[in-house]
Amino acid sequence: MWVQPDDAIEAELDPGERLLWAGQPPRGLMLRSSDAFLIPFSLLWGGFVIFWETGAVLGGAPLSMKLWGVPFVIVGLYVIVGRFFVDAYQRARTFYAVTSERAIIVSTYFGQRVTSLNLNLLPDVSLTERRDGAGTITFGTPPPSPPRTAGNSLPATGQYTAPVFELPSDARAVYEIIRAAQRDSKPALRTDRNTTDSDPHSQDIQRWPSPDERFRSVK
Repeated sequence: MWVQPDDAIEAELDPGERLLWAGQPPRGLMLRSSDAFLIPFSLLWGGFVIFWETGAVLGGAPLSMKLWGVPFVIVGLYVIVGRFFVDAYQRARTFYAVTSERAIIVSTYFGQRVTSLNLNLLPDVSLTERRDGAGTITFGTPPPSPPRTAGNSLPATGQYTAPVFELPSDARAVYEIIRAAQRDSKPALRTDRNTTDSDPHSQDIQRWPSPDERFRSVK
């Protein structure tokens, strides 16, 4: 049963908080830019451990040697094939929302995890858009580190180290909603002049005399 984004987000809203947009990442199996490295590596490494384990089983190796290779085979199969299905499962259970106050990411795989980003405190919001309208909105600046997991259980299977909205379409429209919500959520700043003019007691404040004026008054 598929959960609608609005239903997944509604329970996370505070009183008076308005939902401006809700959506999900793209569904199904997909390739990422990091797969240009991961696919050849996984085939080479996974193929070797499967070949080694097959040789140990068919060659009559001791039981300890056969069991020793099993974890490596499992990891190899995961890196070659399994990680694509795990990634699709995670994305199908991830929900995004933009409210009048926050950007929210709700993940409901292996329990529920909520990431809440205050629009007033976000240091940077960037958009990477493709020609078909899909794209990625990144909140903050990801550190210059090698690709690592983005919610997966094994390293080198993800791409992002900062919270993101990974969108199948209309990425720029969602980006503009976030920018507009940021502008609307910032409190109006009053200038010193307006504060002085509006304060009835500001005219009663005496100016402290300068050193020259004090010296003349003593003479």
